[in-house]
Amino acid sequence: MDSLLNSESPFKTIISFHRLIESFEEIALSNVDYRSNYAKAILKEIETIPEFRTGIEDFSIIKKNEALIKNISADLFPTALTNNEIKAITIPFQNISFNYTERFKKILRNAGDEFYMEIRDFDSHQFYINNCCLILSSYYKQKIDFNKPFFYDIPDEDGVEKHYRILYNADFMEITPTENALPLTQDDIDLLIDNYNDITLWKSKFPPGSWTLKGFGIVSLFDATTESAISNLKSNLLKPDTQSVATNEVIAAIFRSIFKIPDLEVGFIIYNPEDEKFIKPVKYDHQMQSFLLSSDQEVDCKNAFFGCSFENLLDNKEPFVISNVTKFIEASENKKLGEHLLKQGIHSCVFAPVVKDGHLLGVVELVSKKPRELNSINATKLELVLPYLTDTIDRYNTDMQHQVEAIIQREYTTIHPSVYWKFKKESQNYFQNTNPTKDYIFKEIVFKNVFPLYGQIDIKGSSEHRNETVKRDLKNQLTTILEIFENQKPNTNLMLLEQRKFELESLRDELDQPLKADTEQHIQRYIEEEIHPILKNTKNTAKSEKLEELYFATLDQKTGMFYQERKKFDNAMSIINKKLASVLDRKQVEAQQIYPHYYERFKTDGVEHNLYIGASIAPTKPFDIMYLHNLRLWQLQTLCEMELEHHQLKESLPYELDVTSLILVFSAAISIRFRMDEKRFDVDGTYNARYEVVKKRIDKANIKGTKDRITEKEKITIVYSQNSEETEYLKYIKYLQHKKILEPAIEQFEVEDLQGVSGLRAIRVKVINNITNTNAKKITYQDLLDELN
Repeated sequence: MDSLLNSESPFKTIISFHRLIESFEEIALSNVDYRSNYAKAILKEIETIPEFRTGIEDFSIIKKNEALIKNISADLFPTALTNNEIKAITIPFQNISFNYTERFKKILRNAGDEFYMEIRDFDSHQFYINNCCLILSSYYKQKIDFNKPFFYDIPDEDGVEKHYRILYNADFMEITPTENALPLTQDDIDLLIDNYNDITLWKSKFPPGSWTLKGFGIVSLFDATTESAISNLKSNLLKPDTQSVATNEVIAAIFRSIFKIPDLEVGFIIYNPEDEKFIKPVKYDHQMQSFLLSSDQEVDCKNAFFGCSFENLLDNKEPFVISNVTKFIEASENKKLGEHLLKQGIHSCVFAPVVKDGHLLGVVELVSKKPRELNSINATKLELVLPYLTDTIDRYNTDMQHQVEAIIQREYTTIHPSVYWKFKKESQNYFQNTNPTKDYIFKEIVFKNVFPLYGQIDIKGSSEHRNETVKRDLKNQLTTILEIFENQKPNTNLMLLEQRKFELESLRDELDQPLKADTEQHIQRYIEEEIHPILKNTKNTAKSEKLEELYFATLDQKTGMFYQERKKFDNAMSIINKKLASVLDRKQVEAQQIYPHYYERFKTDGVEHNLYIGASIAPTKPFDIMYLHNLRLWQLQTLCEMELEHHQLKESLPYELDVTSLILVFSAAISIRFRMDEKRFDVDGTYNARYEVVKKRIDKANIKGTKDRITEKEKITIVYSQNSEETEYLKYIKYLQHKKILEPAIEQFEVEDLQGVSGLRAIRVKVINNITNTNAKKITYQDLLDELN
């Protein structure tokens, strides 16, 4: 007999058989001789143990009188049913039980000596309050439905966990208050009913030990393993996305309970109808396994590995069962599948299709190490669980589709988080107002009265550098080919070789001139069509053979040309762009705290960015022009930091490149519209187009009256048109000079007239190349105003 499960209880528990004794006394007075004599004999035995009537608090008395207890409870525990019923005497919710039926004893023996029987998911909080509810129901006659299903989880002799539903009979119990019990009003009871989780409140109304529980109860168990396991499976498979899916071991344990197979293992694979392939569910790769795809991530459904074995599964959506893998190999033409299973120690298996609306979603795999453990008969149990597997895999597919769409939106479109709300609003309108009889007309996404900010860090002379590296690679390749020709053996192709050498030298001399648009393609085509065939079909000396091997090993696999110098340039460009873009993206996160605004960035021969700020982008936040000034100061600071990052990076580049920085100031509010055909934002309206014209042409502009570009390496150029803009930016520059970020010298000049645009002016100032400046304190517009005032 086990001890009490919980020491703290509203009850003082006294085990008593007084009600049963009273029934024997009534029988003893009856006229039925055999019943009367039986009752009198029982009563005579009980007389020597008064605690059976008054109450047992010393539980050793129960242990000493097991035979007597069995006799007095014989009417409640019929001998004829002892091998069928699972019953015992108990106290409800407490782990105290005795007088087991033979079947109950066998179940406990099979569980092992170390097994401790306790109610599933039943803690001290529930124990205390459920006992209080007993009092409310029995003594105060309240109609409270507090008896949720309780279960014992007990392993059998094979270790398979079985689940038994618990039923209590309390006919032989009585509940009475002690002198410490507190009388309750209906208001008290209502308060308790509304506060299940407040254990302190319950204990204040039902102090520990303030009531007496006298008598005994009867617990009856029935095997609800399959129903409980299916419920557990449902709970684990249908968890929300915020919770992790159950591990494979948890799922396998549930299936073992359902199928009563101790070594049962479970796996599943997803069916991809677009590619007609079976794939592992990647999201749960470390939690769920597959026995069909033990090494591969995906396999074509028509693969010879499956052969004709899976035709019925794929076409008729019926389970494929192998009860004996060894015999399957002997009898089947598809030995490859059988051998694959046998290598994993699998001797019987079931592969069941998971189908929804006639479409195959995946295959659930059940495998066992013993032959005939899984067969066509017990495979029918899958009908009980397949609906939940169907929902799970369907949810997995839907979730995967949503994630794919989210990735597409994040990586391939320009819907920035600051404006996402408007796209979402329009999408919701479409969803709510879709009418099958009428096409929905999407509203254009427009943000009016926003202020633009444009900036760029450009690779200085990138086109010239690119052309120069192309010319170097071409010259090196032509020189290498000529060296190979010089070391060729004399043969009948001597005249042809001399002609080709003349042509190669002419092409090399041509590269001393400025590179034409088609020069690279012309030389590449000539080498591939005229030179390479000669090299591959001409007798070589040992030296020329080595030169030729080295030459072909040096060729780029994609272009078939030399790519050494150009590769250095391309790598340098990539490093600069990646570094500068990462700085800009990191600083942009901070900038969003100033005021939500639209941000987009482009990598070209450098890094460009557009910002748009205004009340229409964040209608729930009040807008002030101070936010625009703050963002302009942030932009200038950020370009300074990007210049410094490049200066720090410059010496480690595979090809030395300089950068120039530019800011375009535009104080007039404009409108931007999302272009559905281009899937990006653009300025809206004819007047606003002037801003785009300036953006596209300004970086190539010269200082008015000179041939010098307005941009210069290690300097930031600020282009503007209004005196107020000049005043504003000179304040920013003065402050950054004070902070030792910009050099003292300031250049101011007019910008040459552009097509359709005139009157532009510029400020140019050099960034101090001091690496410690990258750690400069973040400056806000308000800081600047405070300092200047």
